[in-house]
Amino acid sequence: MKKNEEFVITIEDMSQDGSGIGKQDGYIWFVKDAVIGDVIRAGVMKMKKNYGFARLIEVITPSEHRVLPRCPVARQCGGCQLQTMDYQAQLRFKERKVYNDLCRIGGLKDLKQEDMEPIMGMEEPWRYRNKAQFPFGTDKNGRIITGFYAGRTHAIIEHEDCLLGIEENKKILEIIKAFMEEYRADGLEPYDERNHKGLIRHALIRKGFATGELMVCLVINGRRLPHREELVKLLLTLPGMTSISCNINTENTNVILGTEVLNLYGPGYIIDKIGDIKYRISPLSFYQVNPGQTKKLYQTALEFAGLTGGETVWDLYCGIGTISLFLAQKAGKVYGVEIIPQAIEDARTNARLNDMDNVEFFVGKAEEVLPEQYEKNHIAADVIVVDPPRKGCDPRCLDTIIKMSPERVVYVSCDPATLARDVKYLGENGYELKRIRCCDMFGQSGHVETVCLLSNQKSKSNTHVKLSLSMDDC
Repeated sequence: MKKNEEFVITIEDMSQDGSGIGKQDGYIWFVKDAVIGDVIRAGVMKMKKNYGFARLIEVITPSEHRVLPRCPVARQCGGCQLQTMDYQAQLRFKERKVYNDLCRIGGLKDLKQEDMEPIMGMEEPWRYRNKAQFPFGTDKNGRIITGFYAGRTHAIIEHEDCLLGIEENKKILEIIKAFMEEYRADGLEPYDERNHKGLIRHALIRKGFATGELMVCLVINGRRLPHREELVKLLLTLPGMTSISCNINTENTNVILGTEVLNLYGPGYIIDKIGDIKYRISPLSFYQVNPGQTKKLYQTALEFAGLTGGETVWDLYCGIGTISLFLAQKAGKVYGVEIIPQAIEDARTNARLNDMDNVEFFVGKAEEVLPEQYEKNHIAADVIVVDPPRKGCDPRCLDTIIKMSPERVVYVSCDPATLARDVKYLGENGYELKRIRCCDMFGQSGHVETVCLLSNQKSKSNTHVKLSLSMDDC
């Protein structure tokens, strides 16, 4: 087939990123915005030897799970991959994705999908994001625009009221755009990525759902924001505005945030709560974007950890201490490890904020800090909790976990494929997968969080041997 040639196909499955999958004479096609059960007309975009990519032209017979997207730019924007699928079908798709990866990559051939505990879905899968980053640019007429990038491009789809985000986003962006237009002649031009010119790159907006506190951080290509007092005055007309700052990023890079923050108003952070735990969140802090579901996720991790009050727990990839502080409510001692110094500063502050003195934090790579503390300082672990980035755990980190031989490993994952890979490795070294539960943190997208409990079978075997020897000795 040639590029742009059209064909009819039935969608039989969906890929990890939410694209529809169909087969034609054994050849596999991936089609964005198609839903399982759709019969569609598609147009060829790109072909490989065994698979190809096509665009959706027409839905001939819609799937029973197809719904009209609420967002007017759902197809153009790269943020939502599943908005054309009803929410209950989204949840089933995500559970099946985790199950398939655990079976295929994790080698769990005897696992049945009913062995997994029911996915934790949202009561309302809209307006759940407490954070958004909006790029600025210009349209073909030179007008300042903001919105989101189209999928796999840096073309901005103009849209200021994402239905996944907070309602305040729209008003904040309107204020920033008006401010830029008024003082455009003084250098407040949107950043041009191709020529590395212009000043305003992104606006980072955060809200504490429990406290109502708002943060605005402008990412700028420079060290000075002209007329910043006027921007502060305009933003302070909004209820809840607590922190206003600039983040300095003068690098020609796709990375949104630089490392330096210039405070313009307020304490430089906002406060939010998950359950009974308070957290201080700065512009550079990692903090889960869906606080309602985060509470469910962390409560599940705490339940799986099975703490009784005296355990030593390691929390690897701990960020600002979100899971660490949850665990500290029921543990004897919690050690957190995170590579970002600013995050550890926030974690220590959060521990003080909650009057918790049974938590200690280390700056560094988990695969370096953990073996050092175990081998040199002989700090053991009853339970280890890991919440790694999408690439999963470093092999050296897994090897140290196996050497430390905790009774339980609680694995919190944002990527089913790397979760399955690491579960397989731990399984080959004495750990048995006991419990699995998914949590939908990102409704309308293809992403899913998973919590797994792995139990140390070697330690139980050793205990059994010791008991037998003791009885023989008697």
